[in-house]
Amino acid sequence: MNAGTGIDETPRTQRRRAVVASVVGTTIEWYDFFLYGTTAALIFPAVFFPHSSESTAILESFATLFVGFAARPAGAALFGHFGDRIGRKATLISTLVLMGAATVLMGLLPGYATIGFAAPLLLVLLRVLQGIGVGGEWGGSVLLAMEWGQARQRGLMASWPQMGVPVGLLLSTATVSITSALTGPAFEAWGWRIPFVASIVLIGVGLYIRMRVLESPDFRAVQEKRAVVKMPVWRALRDHPLEVVTSAFVRLSEQAPFYLFITFVLTYGTQQLGMPRGQVLNYTLIAAAIGFVTIPLSGHLSDRYGRKTVYGAGIVLTAAFAFPYFWLLDTKVGWLVLVGIVVSLIVHDVQYGPQAALIAEGFGTNVRYSGAGLGYQLSSVIAGGPAPLIAAALLSSTGSSTAISWYILICCVLGLGALFLMPGGKSSS
Repeated sequence: MNAGTGIDETPRTQRRRAVVASVVGTTIEWYDFFLYGTTAALIFPAVFFPHSSESTAILESFATLFVGFAARPAGAALFGHFGDRIGRKATLISTLVLMGAATVLMGLLPGYATIGFAAPLLLVLLRVLQGIGVGGEWGGSVLLAMEWGQARQRGLMASWPQMGVPVGLLLSTATVSITSALTGPAFEAWGWRIPFVASIVLIGVGLYIRMRVLESPDFRAVQEKRAVVKMPVWRALRDHPLEVVTSAFVRLSEQAPFYLFITFVLTYGTQQLGMPRGQVLNYTLIAAAIGFVTIPLSGHLSDRYGRKTVYGAGIVLTAAFAFPYFWLLDTKVGWLVLVGIVVSLIVHDVQYGPQAALIAEGFGTNVRYSGAGLGYQLSSVIAGGPAPLIAAALLSSTGSSTAISWYILICCVLGLGALFLMPGGKSSS
């Protein structure tokens, strides 16, 4: 027991606390981020871009989604610097506050009808702040869990913060679905604001939990050895350029398809296929819940069989499902659409489970927050951010989903090439 803090410092207790703090924090971050993606697909075109045609408004809305992704590398660099200089814990508290404040303000932001062009401009500004917060969040949360874990279980430990994605997706989708049902026609007028403002409760919970976790033993060891570097971002780029670049490109096969599977599918299902909004949201909920099993399982398998082996299998499965995914959606048959959405997230999770350890193990502890965060978040500019925008443009120009399937396939080929070139990607230990 630490007499100054009153916190139990037993390794086992702290490992458990680090995992909970990471999962809860990333859940809140991704709740906020996915909430934006959902409303960008369903609500924002009418609220913030009412004078554009339907297809143009969708493109403009997804463009604001991309802005948040473009800001992520800046967040990774900013918070990576402080995470490698002053520690994981303090930095993670800052990312949580930044992300939460931006989300609550979005829920209070007047629409175009009230303040004109200032509405979309302020929306973009808040979206940038969201992106900076998420950009700094991932590296710290993953490292806090992974660096508290034992060497032979680091794939599993690093996969737990990744659980914030399905939990955040589940929570945000459920909140939108429930609020939509309760407010009815008023959802598009003001009901959509409730989930944004309600995130303030989650922020309070996350801060309480994160304040109770101790700094990771790996970072404390760096401090004790006086090995903290003054410019960790520069050192990571100088000493590990290949690791940073391949970390970004290896995510093409995971992140680009993922944002089609959970964001673009809402637009495609409701507007292209004419399915009820609630039905598509409910199917996404079911698929997200399965991630509670598939993500940690994939992380565990990477401890046994190697990061690259499991990740490569996920890439192959995603590529194989690129065309069947849209074939299943285009049937408009409820259970077949459900199968398509569920399988799409399962093949994604096979990559996402081992991904954190795969990337983070390529960097030394004193530049790990900066290097891993930069590599991870640079993919947001080339993969996650443009994906819904590219898919919407392909669908608008061709009127078919075939081109989108080819886009997924190309991303998988590039991701597989990057995986082969990665210097990191250790096996179990």
